[in-house]
Amino acid sequence: MSHTSSRWQFWIDRGGTFTDVVARRPDGRIVAHKLLSEDPGRYRDAAVEGIRRVLGIAAGAPIPGEAIEVVKMGTTVATNALLERKGERTVLFITRGFRDALRIAYQNRPRLFDRHIVLPELLYSKVVEVTERVDARGAVLVALDVENVRRDLEAAYAEGYRSIAIVLMHGYRYPEHERRIAEIARSIGYEQVSTSHEASPLMKLVSRGDTTVVDAYLSPILKRYVAQVASELEGVRLMFMQSNGGLTDARRFAGKDSILSGPAGGVVGAVRASLSAGFEKIIGFDMGGTSTDVSHYTGEFERR
Repeated sequence: MSHTSSRWQFWIDRGGTFTDVVARRPDGRIVAHKLLSEDPGRYRDAAVEGIRRVLGIAAGAPIPGEAIEVVKMGTTVATNALLERKGERTVLFITRGFRDALRIAYQNRPRLFDRHIVLPELLYSKVVEVTERVDARGAVLVALDVENVRRDLEAAYAEGYRSIAIVLMHGYRYPEHERRIAEIARSIGYEQVSTSHEASPLMKLVSRGDTTVVDAYLSPILKRYVAQVASELEGVRLMFMQSNGGLTDARRFAGKDSILSGPAGGVVGAVRASLSAGFEKIIGFDMGGTSTDVSHYTGEFERR
């Protein structure tokens, strides 16, 4: 392989059980290392420890950021937190009259004749109804009760909530009320404020609301992890794989974009490898320690 860079490049896949580190040396050669994702007695983070081992740096020693061009990571931190229900305690603020909208959802019945329906566990722990209403054309039918909202926000904060999802009727198109609530929430001290017009500006309340709640539930976990990794890689360009199969800067990485980042990366990688081997139709099977991903490719990427 020809010489391509005077600095190291790292590609890391952090799974629930193992972390795989692949690196390109300054001379162009490829090296790889595998280690446990969780080993508290030996290291704080597997990705950072993997970089140390590949570079031959002692445990705990600072990583020379000037020697690394880029670190590109795929992680199931948020995916596993969702599967295991270990996200941030979240409160949902939604237009009055719709407190159960996300729970009722679309009433999908995969097994039509089952009499005992077990609903999935909700990601939010508390619902607060907001006195406000905007119609589909932007007319304010009920003005936002700012003082009542402030009292509700302060009460939820006093109960220990630090993550909030704000989902208002027609907020995707007329976000003024959502912005005002978000502004008050931040002034009170909420650490994660997810609004539906930013997280998922879609017309349908349920799908927009679900995405916003997921973002509020997972982003704090993700931000803490990203901050931890970034603190030990000062001066290094750090990028993360998203659910769409593309990379984004660590500072832009959000919970809603991370849930399927592992499967997406696996699909893209499997397709590239199979095409190189002459196969245009494949079934991908990626079994990890926490979850298993199955995909198929018939000549083009399918997105939903």
